[in-house]
Amino acid sequence: MEQRILLTECSDGVGLIAKVTGACFKYNFNVIRQDQYASHEDKKFFMRSVLEGDFSVSENFLAEVKSNLPPDAKVRLNDATVRRKLAVLVTKEAHCLGDLLMKSYSGALNADIVMVAGNYPDLGDLAEKFNVPFHWVSHEGLSREEHEEQMCRLIDSYNPDYVVLAKYMRILSPKMVAHFPLGKLINIHHSFLPAFIGAKPYQQAFDRGVKIIGATAHFVTDNLDEGPIIEQDVIKVNHRYSAQSMARAGRDVERLVLMRALNKILADKVFIHSNKTVVF
Repeated sequence: MEQRILLTECSDGVGLIAKVTGACFKYNFNVIRQDQYASHEDKKFFMRSVLEGDFSVSENFLAEVKSNLPPDAKVRLNDATVRRKLAVLVTKEAHCLGDLLMKSYSGALNADIVMVAGNYPDLGDLAEKFNVPFHWVSHEGLSREEHEEQMCRLIDSYNPDYVVLAKYMRILSPKMVAHFPLGKLINIHHSFLPAFIGAKPYQQAFDRGVKIIGATAHFVTDNLDEGPIIEQDVIKVNHRYSAQSMARAGRDVERLVLMRALNKILADKVFIHSNKTVVF
């Protein structure tokens, strides 16, 4: 038996679950798992259903489901076994890229890293150890617009499902953000924002004597580091931590949070809901 993931998003209303499961029954699909959420603020409905059956009639099934739902309904049926394609953008920090490469190589991440691109050449050797193409797209001597045009052409040539900013230390312009659909660009950063903006955030945190440090994975929008949040976590620190040991601990949290966020995205567990997310 094949399995597929049915993703449903529409205006909320009475009987929506029954309408979807009724179509599943009609086409002899077994519902293995189902999660749903209705937002009271704007009356939106989200549902993720894991189905089992013969999907040779999937187009007719999707048409049936959509016909039973409100006119604004968005319905998708995804194959959970398909490995998605990731493009990864980096600068000089290796911890997130290294974790992604290892997890992809071992199968712990259900995705193939099709290329790594950096504005410095430092991480080329790391990518090539895993036989992943590395492209150095230097920003030296180029305007931000010229550099981003080169980067976008390179990314497009690989046609990835998602673009991961794995400690890519350049602020994307609105033009580059708009080049990709919302939900395709994923960023990881320390959770000190907006309190500790700019250079040396861990030094700033040390100077303030913080007691927790953390990381946030989010989708990228025009508003710097304010896109819909996918995953977050924190760890405790104390006065015995130096700025350097805080940075080391912070890097561990960053890679863990990024991996959890990607695993949820790849499992089709994340809906974008205005400037927030619904995560099952």
